[in-house]
Amino acid sequence: MKLNLKNPLVFFDLETTGTDIVHDRIVEISYLKVFPNGNETMRTLRINPEMHIPEASTAVHGITDDDVRDCPTFKESAKEIARDFEGSDIAGFNSNRFDVPLLAEEFLRAGVDIDLNRHRFIDVQVIFHKMEQRTLTAAYKLYCGKDLTDAHSADGDTRATYEVLQAQLDRYPELQNDMEWLSQFSSFTRNVDFAGRIVRNDKGQEVFNFGKYKDMPVTEVFRRDPGYYSWILQGDFALNTKQVLTRIKLQSR
Repeated sequence: MKLNLKNPLVFFDLETTGTDIVHDRIVEISYLKVFPNGNETMRTLRINPEMHIPEASTAVHGITDDDVRDCPTFKESAKEIARDFEGSDIAGFNSNRFDVPLLAEEFLRAGVDIDLNRHRFIDVQVIFHKMEQRTLTAAYKLYCGKDLTDAHSADGDTRATYEVLQAQLDRYPELQNDMEWLSQFSSFTRNVDFAGRIVRNDKGQEVFNFGKYKDMPVTEVFRRDPGYYSWILQGDFALNTKQVLTRIKLQSR
């Protein structure tokens, strides 16, 4: 089914040094931009992560330190990537839990001002898991009737994710071909930050989703324990989480 788009939709996938959004870095980003008129553009960029790529990660995506030694850093490519994403909705496979949070961290580290919260996010894996409970390779076989021969390459996974979303819309009449609806459907939580450390409760309040103050409103915690904010800023938390907490603190004054 052709996607019903009001804005461009960017399908993207990352290959990384690991799975920790705070410490790990991008080594490859691939994105397919689909325009409302049906036109498509595809880009794949290798990135020098400025750190060693662990052998366990290389075993997954096949990218070594030598492969990216002469590639640009993310900081050198960030503005160009941000321009391509600007004004678009964003889709991926497991993107809400990993790719989007890590991409947000890389933009913040690079000092690039892009407000990802203004974008709608569609996670094709969440739709898949709600409907079938399987992996991307199985999803590609189930929905598209093809084997994913280049799994764990960013461009292969990106193209497969695009095709899977189209096939999901064909297969399930209860899915609406509307990016706002799909964005809400493919979200498990009401995250305020991308890492899910801060979420909205049933009352719409911003509450902590971890630690000793789990489920307590952030503003109440800051009043009760002023040092908790400083502890988080100095701790091993995502930059985006710290940015969100700073906004809440400033707004509560």
